[in-house]
This record gives sequence, C-alpha cells and structure tokens, in this order.
Amino acid sequence: MLHRRALATALSVLLTGFALSPTGTAPARSAPPPPSSTSEATGNAVTAWNQIAVDTLAGLPGPAGGAPSAAPVHVAMVQGAVYDAVNAIGPKRYQPYLLNRRFPAHASKDAAIATAAHGMLHYIVSTVPNLPAETRATLQDSLAAQYADSLAAIRNGWTKWKGIAAGRAAVRAMIAARHDDGRFGPSQWVPNDAPGHWSPLVDPTTGLPILDPTPWVGGVEPFVLRTSSQFRTRGPNSLSSNVWAREFNEVKDLGAANSTTRTTEQTCIARWWQSQPMVSWNEVARALIMHEGLGRTDSARVLAMQNLSAADASINCWNDKYHWDFWRPWNAIRRAAEDGNPATAPDPGWTALITAPYPEHPSGHLCLDGANTRILKKFFGNVIDGGYQITSRSTFLGPTDPKIRSFGSFSQAIDEIVEARIWAGLHYRTADLQGLGLGLKVARYTASNALQPVGHRH
Repeated sequence: MLHRRALATALSVLLTGFALSPTGTAPARSAPPPPSSTSEATGNAVTAWNQIAVDTLAGLPGPAGGAPSAAPVHVAMVQGAVYDAVNAIGPKRYQPYLLNRRFPAHASKDAAIATAAHGMLHYIVSTVPNLPAETRATLQDSLAAQYADSLAAIRNGWTKWKGIAAGRAAVRAMIAARHDDGRFGPSQWVPNDAPGHWSPLVDPTTGLPILDPTPWVGGVEPFVLRTSSQFRTRGPNSLSSNVWAREFNEVKDLGAANSTTRTTEQTCIARWWQSQPMVSWNEVARALIMHEGLGRTDSARVLAMQNLSAADASINCWNDKYHWDFWRPWNAIRRAAEDGNPATAPDPGWTALITAPYPEHPSGHLCLDGANTRILKKFFGNVIDGGYQITSRSTFLGPTDPKIRSFGSFSQAIDEIVEARIWAGLHYRTADLQGLGLGLKVARYTASNALQPVGHRH
C-alpha cells in the first residue's frame, strides 16, 4: 500500500492553455536512429511530454531541482500524473498510482497526457523557491505554448474535454499527495570535524564552503517506499580495516587530478560519465519505447515506474549520505594521518579529477543508475541486440574526446560507471557497489508494489 501524507485541505492548480543523450534498441530489432527533434516527434504524446519535462526540469537552477539528486523527484511527479491520467481512461489494465477514477474509453488520451504533464510542470515551476521572476515567466510561457500546440492538434469536442478532465484530475491527486512532502526543507547536514566525516571544499575566490544545493532530498517523503531510509546501506568501511586502506590507496592512485597511473582512456571515461542520470536514462527509455512501438498506456507505465524508482532511490541515497556523513577522498587523503591506519599515508596537496559538494557514501550516480536500469531491464531485457548509443553532454569532455559511445547491455554500462567514479576521484569502491545495490533494491520494490496489472497478487 502506498505511503501518503494526509491532507487537511484540498489543493488545486491553475491549468492554463549536468547530461547525456542516449538512444537504444530492443532485442532482435534493427537499431533506431539517434534522437533528434525529428525522431523524438515520431513517438507518442507520452514520450513527447517526457522530453519536455526532462528538458525543463534538468535546467532549473539552484535548489529548484536541476541537480542530479533533486531532478528525479520532480520528474517522478510529472510521470506519475501522466500515468494516472492515461491509465484512468477506458478499461482498467493497471492499478492506479493515486487516481481512483475512471473516464470514458473514447476520452482523448493525448489531451489527458498533455494536460497532466503541463499541469505538473506548471505547478513545479510556479512553486520552486528562489527562481528569478524572469526565468519563471519564460519557462511558464514556453510550457503554455507547447501545451497549446498539443491541444490544437486534437479535434475539439466532447472526447477532448473528457481527456482534459482526466489530466486535471491526475494533477490534483499528485499535488495533494506531494503537499508538505519535505521538498525544499532544511539541510540534514550536521558539521563534524572528526576523522571520517565529510567537510566541504572552500571556494578559493569567495572563501565560502561549496555546499550541496539540494541537501533536503533525503528528507523527502518517498513515492513508493515506506520510509526514506528503507534500504539503508551497510555503510563505509572501518577506518582501521584493511579494506579501507586498500580502497583509499586505489582512489588515491587512480583518482588524482595528476594521476600517472590512470590511462588517457580512463580519464576520458571518468569525465564522460560526469552526467545527469535522469536525463540520460529517460532518453534511453524514450528510444526503446519508440523502437518497440509501445502504446500510450504502456509508455506511461514504463516511464512512471522508472522515474518513481529513480526518485525513491535518490531520496534513500541522500538520506544515507547525510546519515553516514563520510569523507570524500580529498578529505581523507589530506588527513590520512588522523585515520589511525598505518597502511594509509597523507598527501596534503592531493586533489581529485572531479569533485562533488556532498558526503561520499553511497554513490549517488550508482544509486540512480541502478534504479533506472533495473526497471529498463524489466521491460526491455539486459542485452540490447546491436547495442545502443549514449551521447555525452558532460562539460568535462575535452575537444578531442568522443561524445558518442555504444553499449551492448545495461550491465556493461553499469560496470563501467563503477570504475569511472573511482577514476574520477569521487568515490571508494564500496560506495559505488553499495549505491548500486541500493538502487537495485528500490527498483525491485517499486516493480513489485506499484502500477501492477489488474488482478496481480504479490
């Protein structure tokens, strides 16, 4: 049973008229073309509005949600509403996420999809804090224009208005469920100078600490999980252990900005994966959905299950990060004399190839990669015949680094990301593996407890 916060008042919404760009193929099919504005348009209304949502939310500045930790939460709100809107029309195939209403079979699913997606995006952009007024207005105008274009393509009449009604009902249900859910709440970080605890880097220009722009994510009410710490990881290795020393020295050697052990190819791969997982895996999903020719309801179910899983993985992961508050390699290596382990040695000048502004354990990237790919495997299988391409938009790529690379399976990509985060100097191996495990557990739980076929029993 889904965990939901009770509401005392009814809410309404005004419904006015970091990244990768991957594509994929399904087993035993010819490879689809790389995504573009043209090829994306060959999908259905679900994939079209997913792309609008991803493009809009990935670009939100500051604590609004563009960061890799927060963006999945907002995309899940959109995709959950889209799923409920289209699933509410006609015969009941799948259990609803929130919306327990039915609409006539001939209601326009395209109108329902556009209305649900636009309504949630309008709400999110309207309510995120500290968004400049000009930015907010520009985004709202763009969303309104895209919504108007979507509705203009649908013949006016009773079926269109019924579809709009379904979309509005889904939006109201989602807004009510997410009211006071912990988004944009206080930081969970409690500073601690003891060995083993994280401390932020300091901006050399301002002298101020570089802090997580979204420290509230771990305190958000989950979408499907029972609690935000349901799949607590085992935690970092003891500083006195041999495993800690081994992983410390591995990242010290391979992850340094000036490492002479890391190969040129490994450096490129580390930079290549410095990405926004929400963007990359949604684009992979869209490509697979379009190539398989899934209908609107099944497309909505794939994207809802994927993004609900990713959101809960991000919530659980960020809850873990601030629970363990474990130091990053650049903390540990400079202060190794304090860890009490004779097999580690300090290097006061050590710097990582890439940095991140929040505690180390577990790996946020792998939490999200595990959740996303586990759901994609459920629907499309692990091995992708002919491979699939990912086009990196990482700002860390050099002018001669390849932007497009191919993978034959989801497992191949995951295995590489585990290594890439070490080569980047961001994580110890345990953080990568436990983060991956967390994401996989969240996805399995979501797939077993949400959006099930009618008549399904656990």
